[in-house]
Amino acid sequence: MTISVDEPRMHAVPAPTIAVMASVNGLSTESNKNNDKHSLAPILHHTHKRESGPAYGSLYDACVAMRDKVDAFLAEEPATALLRRAQEQARVSVRVVEEALERYRPEELSISYNGGKDCLVMLIVLLACFARRYSAPKPALGATAPNGPSSSASSPSSSSSFSHSSHLPPFPEKLRAVYIVSTDPFAEVDDFVEASSADYHLDVSRFMLPMKKGLEVFKAQNPSVRAIFVGTRRTDPHGEKLKHFDPTDEGWPDFMRIHPVIDWHYTEIWAFTRHLELPYCPLYDQGYTSLGGRKDTLPNPRLKKQGSDDGFRPAYELVEDDEERLGRCR
Repeated sequence: MTISVDEPRMHAVPAPTIAVMASVNGLSTESNKNNDKHSLAPILHHTHKRESGPAYGSLYDACVAMRDKVDAFLAEEPATALLRRAQEQARVSVRVVEEALERYRPEELSISYNGGKDCLVMLIVLLACFARRYSAPKPALGATAPNGPSSSASSPSSSSSFSHSSHLPPFPEKLRAVYIVSTDPFAEVDDFVEASSADYHLDVSRFMLPMKKGLEVFKAQNPSVRAIFVGTRRTDPHGEKLKHFDPTDEGWPDFMRIHPVIDWHYTEIWAFTRHLELPYCPLYDQGYTSLGGRKDTLPNPRLKKQGSDDGFRPAYELVEDDEERLGRCR
């Protein structure tokens, strides 16, 4: 296996497109024994619900909103040791993404996005970094400057981005997404991919193909892409020896795999997700902790409610990383 990605699973001028790659694959996670078993309790629970149109008016608005969320999180005095660790992990992820944006032109980059919790965290960090890296889109003739979350005068980072926009690369028009669908996929996963892709302005293409074949098709359709951001974590299948930057194995489509969240622990992923109130796939609220297809994925038995014939606690109540895949049949 060459590319391992999170479970359920650019032209620079005038305005580039960032390619987004998504696939369905199972995950395991690195062991994380700690004393923060109940430290997630105060964090607001927030699932994804589609009510009307996209949450943000444009890709730029989404990126600025995520930048503001991430910046605010990193500036906080953390209330728990778990949140402090999540902050440290987020800072590392930001540095990895920033290095990737230095190494590669926009048209050479893609991102794996499949709606799973790990690649969701990666996506949010990536969007935040886009807002720092690329210039604000020029308003249409007769229009004012973009009035998304960043245009507030109270945001120093916003005013800075506008004042220096003439010196930055042009902002991508959209993020293309490739969703390699698992065998017998959950409808909830498909629905979340569709809804969240609309919110973050991803342009999703679905491929019901094996992983390697899907990557080959993606490469053929996007020959300029040289690197893919992947939401693999350290103890995922094939993740143990990965670094932040790793080329694909021989015989697979030629990409540099970029792993911004490789060393995040399970509890840190959920601390970040819930503290920032990020919408996530509703299957996680039903006790699923690692999402594959319907035939090989069950709720995690460690989350079975005590004294109940059925029902499971939500995924974010699991503590041990090495128990994440206990609901997977393979």
